[in-house]
Amino acid sequence: MPPERKVYARRAAPVLDPWKPIIDGWLLADRDAPPKQRHTARRVWQRLVDEHGAVISESTVRGYVASAKRDLPAVIADVKVPQTHVLGAEAEVDFGDVWFVVNGVKTKGHMFVMRLSASGKAFHYVYLNEAQQAFLDGHVRAFEYFGGVPTLRIRYDNLGAAVVKVLKGRSREETEQFQLLRSHYRFDSFFCEPGLGGAHEKGGVEGEIGRFRRNHLVPVPNVSSVAELNELIAAADIDDDRRFITGRSIRVGDHFAAESTKLMELPAEPFDPALLLRPRVDSKSRVSVRQNFYSVPVRFVGQRIDVRLGADTVIALNGTQVVAEHVRLSGRHSESLVLDHYLETLAHKPGAFAGATALAAARRAGAFTNSHDRYLTAARRHLGDQSGTRAMIEVLLAHRHLPAAAVCAGIDAALSVGSVDSQVVIVEARRHTQPSSDDVVVPIGTLARFDRPAPAIDHYDSLLKRTAQ
Repeated sequence: MPPERKVYARRAAPVLDPWKPIIDGWLLADRDAPPKQRHTARRVWQRLVDEHGAVISESTVRGYVASAKRDLPAVIADVKVPQTHVLGAEAEVDFGDVWFVVNGVKTKGHMFVMRLSASGKAFHYVYLNEAQQAFLDGHVRAFEYFGGVPTLRIRYDNLGAAVVKVLKGRSREETEQFQLLRSHYRFDSFFCEPGLGGAHEKGGVEGEIGRFRRNHLVPVPNVSSVAELNELIAAADIDDDRRFITGRSIRVGDHFAAESTKLMELPAEPFDPALLLRPRVDSKSRVSVRQNFYSVPVRFVGQRIDVRLGADTVIALNGTQVVAEHVRLSGRHSESLVLDHYLETLAHKPGAFAGATALAAARRAGAFTNSHDRYLTAARRHLGDQSGTRAMIEVLLAHRHLPAAAVCAGIDAALSVGSVDSQVVIVEARRHTQPSSDDVVVPIGTLARFDRPAPAIDHYDSLLKRTAQ
């Protein structure tokens, strides 16, 4: 038999040897690049040819890239370690963007979400901004909803409402208001790593935001107000108690029933998230709050007044008396003007009434109704522009002490008889606030206390006798 043939080991693609370290470096660097912007085998070949002048076939590069990707060492830091959460110990918080339609206008909202890590029970609430007051108010509402506070900690990303400065490691310089909130409810905070690398550290709430949007906000909700949207969301939270989380054998609601007993008790009083300000009222009878303008009564022009800035409202105070209340505006350089705040000035400047921004806002809001418009037109026609406008202002002042429906009824009653006298309108409005005599039923027994004996006039007879003498 002939001797066995000796087989020599052949090196794979020896022409590629000088370029292998370069290729390995590119593939390792890809781990920090977005998945859709990493090197393909063709792109590796193109760069070798264009940047390094390599004379090599594309198929050779393809073969090596495929094997190199399999042989690269695993990145231990990227491995996700499964976690088991103790009942009542932890929660996660984040904001998620949502879109909805309010009175025909497509609007962007910010949904505050707090999710208990053990049971998966979550609280959702939509605000028009991500301001600090919304962030704090969301905590207060969530703790009231759960009936307690996590005993260990709550996880956050580096939201500006909570963090002033990111320090080394996990250390953070927290905002003063957030420190007050934590002190009030006695919980600790845990901040994730900055950037995409820390997203997995609160993956529960990240996934919850997407799940809730897909299941309860599709199609895009069409509502008349943000309050109506939050009512729908509250109903969805109740409905979610019946769902199962993948891999669990009990419903979310049943799991939360066990977790709720482990939560820390709420303090006796809730935390007040409002921020107290003291701005000056400008010459247009407005206060500037977070670069938006809100009207107050004209008697405060040039003075400083107290303002409570909440998550949804802006309230102006004179001591303890509320003098103006507005819905908080989003964005910048917007105005919220109330016509009633300018009536005293408009009575002296009736020519400014027709073009007043507050009047246009009242029409949009429906406060200045068709009845008001008809009265204004009739009053100007009969009394002239100035006198007719002043008559309209007197009617508007009546809204301060009479119901709006009664004033509108008084306007309609006066116009029905051809009168534009403001006093006639006010008298008719008062008449609509008082029950008619036909509606008043007095029990007969209650009238007994008004019975009196018939008067006796016998003693007057002595005067007649004296006259006769």
